[in-house]
Amino acid sequence: MKVSLIIPVYNEARHLLEFLQRVDALELGVPKELVIVNDCSTDGTTELLKEFFFASTCQLIHLPHNQGKGAAISVGIGLALGEVIGIQDADFEYDMRDISALIRPLLDDRAEVVYGSRYKKSGGQVHRTYHYLINRFLTFLSNICSGLYFTDMETCYKFFKREVITNINLESKRFGFEPEITAKLSRLKLRIFELPISYFPRSTLQGKKISWRDGVAAIWHILYFNFVARPSTYLKPGIDPRFLPGPGHWL
Repeated sequence: MKVSLIIPVYNEARHLLEFLQRVDALELGVPKELVIVNDCSTDGTTELLKEFFFASTCQLIHLPHNQGKGAAISVGIGLALGEVIGIQDADFEYDMRDISALIRPLLDDRAEVVYGSRYKKSGGQVHRTYHYLINRFLTFLSNICSGLYFTDMETCYKFFKREVITNINLESKRFGFEPEITAKLSRLKLRIFELPISYFPRSTLQGKKISWRDGVAAIWHILYFNFVARPSTYLKPGIDPRFLPGPGHWL
């Protein structure tokens, strides 16, 4: 069984070489594939990606114009070959050594989806107050709207069985991916795990790109995908029928 890591990249040249070395050397206990989607970077990231020698199986995609993180993830999912597909940011906020534990319920067929939570009790890491409060509020709002209980809806670390994520119709282009995928997963009969992970937040000066505007947009995405979007548009043809809810189960 193979695990595909979708890695959207945009203007990460300052630390990209070290990141590539670490993720390329990452051992998961099963074969891994890197699907790196360069979202039209302009800071030297493109050149670094082209020059790096990957020991791992790798697909490297360069988008012709900047489209946003959600769009890059959608492109990566469409090309991934693994039976398990997950998201990895191109920085060090998340500890990629946690991935082995996150994929285990999927490999053991105990879950179809696994979220990594920064807020479950996993250690003593300190969070930045502003981002912490915003993330907890968005997670609370998402839980109320979707009916799923998470402690960290906005987490980057989300891992899926291939037959689930490749058959969900993704629409969000920027950071709306998180509330969108959560809303759409809530409409399916899935076994969903949430496991603790480590987190080392970076500041805007260190390259963090999400802002308060994205938080406001996330509220809109939560409300839209839970209450406005038609459930008939959520799925592509071909999803495993055992994941589909019975009549009357669509919120």
